[in-house]
Amino acid sequence: MKTSYLIASPMLLLQLCISNLRHIFTSVFSKVFNWTLGVCIPLTSSVSQLHKEEDQSKDKNATAPTSVNYHFTRQCNYKCGFCFHTAKTSFVLPLDEAKRGLKLLKESGMEKINFSGGEPFLHDKGDFLGELVQYCKQDLQLPSVSIVSNGSMIKEKWFQKYGEDLDILAVSCDSFDEATNQLIGRTQGRKSHIDNLHKIRNWCQQYKVAFKINSVINTFNIDEDMTENILQLNPVRWKVFQCLLIDGENAGDEALREAERFVISEEMFQEFLDRHSSIPCLVPESNEKMRNSYLILDEYMRFLDCREGRKDPSKSILDVGVKEAICFSGFDEKMFKERGGKYVWSKADMKLEW
Repeated sequence: MKTSYLIASPMLLLQLCISNLRHIFTSVFSKVFNWTLGVCIPLTSSVSQLHKEEDQSKDKNATAPTSVNYHFTRQCNYKCGFCFHTAKTSFVLPLDEAKRGLKLLKESGMEKINFSGGEPFLHDKGDFLGELVQYCKQDLQLPSVSIVSNGSMIKEKWFQKYGEDLDILAVSCDSFDEATNQLIGRTQGRKSHIDNLHKIRNWCQQYKVAFKINSVINTFNIDEDMTENILQLNPVRWKVFQCLLIDGENAGDEALREAERFVISEEMFQEFLDRHSSIPCLVPESNEKMRNSYLILDEYMRFLDCREGRKDPSKSILDVGVKEAICFSGFDEKMFKERGGKYVWSKADMKLEW
């Protein structure tokens, strides 16, 4: 009996040791495994949660298309020598597709849409533009809907039909001298660009549309003093741009324009600004401010990246959505704010005396 006990004892001890080691190993392995699942190697639901958090982080940091410039046509009846969005195609999206894109932009945070070209009143005699204006204001209920035009194609009946839904109409005028406008190409036939400007100003007053003027400062108008004329027209904003070169548009071998002869220096631009510093509605935009601070959609609803001095298109928002396309826009939101891109842009908030 003692012999069996002595023989059994080592066996029992061995079994006991194995049992204890198994228990310790199981306990340690369980803790390590659980820690691994929770922190290092998330599986199934943990992976899904991590991806969800990453997507939420991206959504939070994604650029919102607060203010968008939609150049839905490149066609124009003027031949401005410095134009940096030239008629390289005649394509215009179908109306329903354009509306679909505008809805996507609104859902992504757009508050202001600006329609431009080319000449936006040229296509379908302005009715295509009018339909988009109505849709953005009435259906999408955007705070601000604006247009940039050369003014040559605008008729009073357009204001009668669509003016109520338009917040701002900007008319481009680079000179108050007809001969200078002829040299620039800001003219058509014998029509007076300046007379037309005053006529549109009166229609804006009559149909309660905020009136704005855009001017591109270049070698042909750099010495002009526009103070008296601007004060007389009294726009809500006078946007003054430094002539900008864009490769493939108004500069380079594949360009439709040769704008090099229009280019002015920073010093020359500043002298023009100093000469007009008494005008309260003056909003200056140098090349540096202008190049990366605009969200520009082309006729295919592609964002255009101008950071490299040309217009590199993203994929269309109609194909990949706004969030993906806007990543390739080159948009500098800080510069957008610094140049005064966000302002009182709804005519309901301007408290104008009509």
